[in-house]
Amino acid sequence: MKAILITGGAGFIGSHVVRLFVNKYPEYKIVNLDKLTYAGNLENLLDIDQKENYEFVKGDICDEAFINSLFQKYQFEGVLHLAAESHVDRSIKDPLAFVKTNIIGTVNLLNAAKDLWADNFEGKRFYHISTDEVYGSLDDGGFFYEDTSYDPQSPYSASKASSDHFVRAYANTYKLPVVITNCSNNYGPNQFPEKLIPLFINNIRNNKPLPVYGKGENVRDWLYVVDHARAIDVVYHQGKLGETYNIGGFNEWQNIDLIKVICKVMDEKLGRPAGTAEQLITYVTDRAGHDLRYAIDANKIMKELGWEPSLQFEEGIGKTVDWYLENQEWMDNITSGDYQKYYQEQYEQ
Repeated sequence: MKAILITGGAGFIGSHVVRLFVNKYPEYKIVNLDKLTYAGNLENLLDIDQKENYEFVKGDICDEAFINSLFQKYQFEGVLHLAAESHVDRSIKDPLAFVKTNIIGTVNLLNAAKDLWADNFEGKRFYHISTDEVYGSLDDGGFFYEDTSYDPQSPYSASKASSDHFVRAYANTYKLPVVITNCSNNYGPNQFPEKLIPLFINNIRNNKPLPVYGKGENVRDWLYVVDHARAIDVVYHQGKLGETYNIGGFNEWQNIDLIKVICKVMDEKLGRPAGTAEQLITYVTDRAGHDLRYAIDANKIMKELGWEPSLQFEEGIGKTVDWYLENQEWMDNITSGDYQKYYQEQYEQ
């Protein structure tokens, strides 16, 4: 059975990737490595945790000895690297944590793969999942392309840009078989409620303020997380080694307009009078280093690999709101911190 390592598989995007691979590829042994920090939640994977081709391992990618032993034990033939510190606000408060996880952790994985595969790269693949934020900020026109120059504007995006560079450097220096994707903003089920969409859904449900940075003029391209997982599947199996693929939803929204859509949908779902949720909008001081606009050109992956997003935002946000309203216990466990207690004890090293 071919062993595949997925790092960060208890997180938002990672859990959807793990589920897809476990269910779609019974011939693979999927090892989910996650540190179970605040953003890791094994409740996201209760539906597959008893599958024969799935195993969870608690561990830290920054622990070099542990990573090396893990690669030796399982003899991985593929790596899908999603583990990362990913919240811009947190990176502003604690940049060093992002340096350790996103850069040093990535290099530990690269070294372990290089050493294990040194005698035979055939059939091996190191797939690094990154972000569109490495490209910096766009004005009103234009898009990010695969060859757009990097211009990171926050500690988070700088750490991801550095990890991208290390992956490419290992491909160039050691001929490591790598592929990289840079994706736009994801949304959907299981997202940690520090992020805009689940935060606002939960705040509306509980009649709490909706804090909007600046005037809400920042623009983002949004992609439904299941579509991202599908893209990762396609790139892992069909992407050309050494290539970069941008993954986007062709779904640009100004933050304030997106928030008003969420408000409208929530009022409808909760049976409240139209305009109720919008009254909760509160404008707050803009975030430091807040990029104005991100927009991905995803034509390369569409033309070369045949992937395209299946949902537009209005349909996707409806499915997302339904999921959070139907899984209020999941959200309550997150906001109370109860989701960490059992798993932290069970997998304590």
